[in-house]
Amino acid sequence: MTALNKVIATCSVRTAMASDEPKAKKLKLSEDEKTESPNKKAATELSPNLLFGMGNPLLDISAVVDKDFLDKYSLKPNDQILAEDKHKALFEELVKKFKVEYHAGGATQNSVKIAQWMIQEPHNVGTFFGCIGKDKFGEILKQKAEEAHVDAHYYEQDEERTGTCAACITGDNRSLVANLAAANCYKKEMHLDLEENWELVQKAKVYYIAGFFLTVSLESILKVAKHASEHNKLFCMNLSAPFICQFFKDNLMQVMPYIDVLFGNETEAAAFGKEQDFETKDIKEVARKAQVLPKVNSKRQRIVVFTQGKDETIMALGDKIETFPVLKIDPKDIVDTNGAGDAFVGGFLSGLVQEKPLDQCVRAAHYSANVIIRRAGCTFPEKPDFK
Repeated sequence: MTALNKVIATCSVRTAMASDEPKAKKLKLSEDEKTESPNKKAATELSPNLLFGMGNPLLDISAVVDKDFLDKYSLKPNDQILAEDKHKALFEELVKKFKVEYHAGGATQNSVKIAQWMIQEPHNVGTFFGCIGKDKFGEILKQKAEEAHVDAHYYEQDEERTGTCAACITGDNRSLVANLAAANCYKKEMHLDLEENWELVQKAKVYYIAGFFLTVSLESILKVAKHASEHNKLFCMNLSAPFICQFFKDNLMQVMPYIDVLFGNETEAAAFGKEQDFETKDIKEVARKAQVLPKVNSKRQRIVVFTQGKDETIMALGDKIETFPVLKIDPKDIVDTNGAGDAFVGGFLSGLVQEKPLDQCVRAAHYSANVIIRRAGCTFPEKPDFK
């Protein structure tokens, strides 16, 4: 895989903003649930571990640097690359030389973190699995996940160091350097298959895995996806990047029959449509065609949600295509679009876990993304201002 491919897998960059629409369906989360009274407050029913995520955990390390630092490591002011040998010393120098901020990162973990932030109480509604190293950065990552009230259960190994993503900030630009390292080392038989871990998977009612994890452990994804399908729970996935649709097409299509909610942005949707020979560049048509691809669990119709940056968000469900306009935002209020796509998904997941109607899930998704693009990195205030 090329450097660009790998780095996108860790520092997802997608743009979505905020919306304000109504009308859509309410979803049953599992086979043993009956229709709830519309006046019943779903929040009172929430309990730990209802949302499960699995992916590539990274410790995001952000710092304002100078041009000399960029030049030393041959970095461009606004770029994304995978760490090479010449970048090995970058991470330590960044920590020693500059004032850094640490955040629990990686696409799936970001989304679970945002969902938990939107939900607030109870804590640990979100569970996260992924692989880290037995090192200082791994300890910081565990601490940051705990601070975000996410119930992270990492597979810890000592062969590779904890994955990191350095965000070197100069002015309005961010040069991202990712080192997947331990994130690539997740082992199903060493972690997911353990009884105490699988029990956490079974407790969940909504599952989310970013497409990037298809490059790491297809067998783990399939085990979780099949469990969700067999028990009529919600399994959600993200196209994540064009290269996933292109170079990991076979892996993606093995999981596709189990996907209840498919996310992506317009670039990823276009790449998916091309690889699937949909013979259209119309994103609405791509959504429609993706929605009717073969599906194992016939009790649920697939939902396809494609964001288009500042343009309307598209949702395909059954024979209907709905669009959700975004709220306008002054360009000068946009600080950083890094992580906005992950935030969109996190907001949507928070709605799904609370069994909100789909239009409310989109509203929550757009709100979350809108908050994130006004701040540096995938960060947020203490509490959401969302009603």
